Amino acid sequence: MFPFEPLLAVFAVSVVAMTATWELQRRTHNAGYVDVVWAALMGGAAIFYSAVGAGSNAPRLLVAMLGGIWGFRLSLHLLSRVLHEAEDGRYRFLREHWGGSQLKFFGFFMLQAVMTAVFSLPFLVAASNPISNLGLCALAAVVIWVFSLAGESIADSQLARFRANPCNKGKTCRAGLWRYSRHPNYFFEWLHWFSYVLLSIGSPWWWLSLAGPVLMGVSLMWVSGIPFTEAQSLRSRGEDYRRYQRETSVFFPWFVKRGD
Repeated sequence: MFPFEPLLAVFAVSVVAMTATWELQRRTHNAGYVDVVWAALMGGAAIFYSAVGAGSNAPRLLVAMLGGIWGFRLSLHLLSRVLHEAEDGRYRFLREHWGGSQLKFFGFFMLQAVMTAVFSLPFLVAASNPISNLGLCALAAVVIWVFSLAGESIADSQLARFRANPCNKGKTCRAGLWRYSRHPNYFFEWLHWFSYVLLSIGSPWWWLSLAGPVLMGVSLMWVSGIPFTEAQSLRSRGEDYRRYQRETSVFFPWFVKRGD
């Protein structure tokens, strides 16, 4: 039987953490803290599952290392933005759209607690894998993870440098990886989830690990990622961003279109 108890424990902790984060948002009027805490909870979930998982030592150790580093790196990066910038335009829009309703914000934060449990499922599947010798699967998982984390870190750094320059206010970042994808950070974040699919190979529940790339892809492409980000970019950058949309691939890095 699949070990659901650790998943329920992560959900319970996430509810408490997101309730506290909602209160912090209420006091600071900055909902960006929800992303910071979500990423930290994901990193903590990876380590927790590795500690209590019934799988072999190798997949458990790799889940703790890969999931933990990914989650806490992302959390620290987002924290730096939240502490040094005004509230993200996406959340300012929601605040206006909801008329400042704290009840709706609370529901949104509770949804993030649910999403923490759902998206952490691949960590639990991999940490429950009884196969000790993953061989090429483990190697491929680490290679994908390193490539993805490097790509996401580079994209974040390039965007941060661009935003830090006052001369770029109202302009669209086309530096480095952003020249080939409108959302390279999202692309590499999605790609990294395949690492846990590979670490789950051999488990009777390996197919549950597909929830990572599938749900993250759906979320980024059609739910809360790209649609919200691009709507805000169009509001703040107008025609410059429309031209960027015509020229640059939305998700997968690709060559720049010419002549449109």
